[in-house]
Formats: sequence, C-alpha cells, structure tokens
Amino acid sequence: MITYYGYTDGSGEYYVIIDSDKCTSCEKCVKQCPKNALQLTLEFIDLEDKPVASIKKEYCNKIKYICTECKPEKNNTPCVLSCPSKAIKCVSTTINH
Repeated sequence: MITYYGYTDGSGEYYVIIDSDKCTSCEKCVKQCPKNALQLTLEFIDLEDKPVASIKKEYCNKIKYICTECKPEKNNTPCVLSCPSKAIKCVSTTINH
C-alpha cells in the first residue's frame, strides 16, 4: 500500500510517499530524519500487523516546512537515501504564479 503524507495547496505539492509493501521496518529513515518527523507504526497488511515507516501525525500538514532543509525537490533527502528498499519518495513542487 502506498501512503501519501502531506498536502497540496495553492503554492504546490508537498508529500512524503511511503510504500508499505517495500518497507522492511529497518528504521534507517527514522534515524536519519533531522527533524524527527518519521516513526514506525503498525499497519494491518496481509492479515497481520506490520511495523512500517510513517510521518508523525503532527507533521503531515507541515511537510513543506519540516522537510525544506533536506531539499526534497531533489529527492535525495536523508530518509530517501537511507532506505535500502527504496520505500520512500519525496515530492516537492512549487507552482510559480
């Protein structure tokens, strides 16, 4: 299952995308996040609870600001680079008016 954490507003799209099917629960992304925005949570997948990476609820509507120092528009943030299974992607696009 692919989960989009973030939002779209008048200035652009700001998401951290996590593929729970690829996530191996290694916590490398959690440890590499300089803002401590990632965590492992239990999700019910294939008839069992599986720990997967997720964005903490209080950060979902702040992705644009929380992730900005990592430059998510280049998709080479610490969380993305640390994930051996490539379960995380970042989307940060700004709409120029």
